[in-house]
Amino acid sequence: MENSFTDQVAAHALALKGYALFLTQNRDDAHDLLQETYLKAFSNRERFAPDTNLKGWLYTIMKNTFINNYRRKIKRNTFSDQTEQDYYINQPSQHIPNQAESKMVMEDLNAAIAKLPFELREAFMLNFRGHKYQDIADQFGIPIGTVKTRIHLARKALKRKLSVYGDLYGLNAA
Repeated sequence: MENSFTDQVAAHALALKGYALFLTQNRDDAHDLLQETYLKAFSNRERFAPDTNLKGWLYTIMKNTFINNYRRKIKRNTFSDQTEQDYYINQPSQHIPNQAESKMVMEDLNAAIAKLPFELREAFMLNFRGHKYQDIADQFGIPIGTVKTRIHLARKALKRKLSVYGDLYGLNAA
């Protein structure tokens, strides 16, 4: 059972890495989140119901871990001012979006993806979900170079459409 579970989890490693990077926007943080997700998954493997969606279960663990870490970070960066009225000052090390702002970013991202031409959108989404270039090429019956070009063009279009967020979060090169 343990080897089977390990093999099943390993089959989703690439998709989990991509999702961790998507959530954290930082390679080191993504690696830490991935390790924490694996630890929680293996520690709680008896809670996983066989013949159900393992990838969804792992994504849920990762998302919840990310949210908990985010809340801890906010709490750690909040200080109390001991004046007559208790003021709370949040001093994050960098801009951390609030829930409403994050929702707005995701809505804009989803809208930008939806506006991509079908060929670019499908290649991009399959790649985002962890499919290899060759698998995408085989699925569409096109050369691998065409797949790479479509993914590159999709990323370029998304970067252009969402550049305002890069400016806001300091992600665009000066």
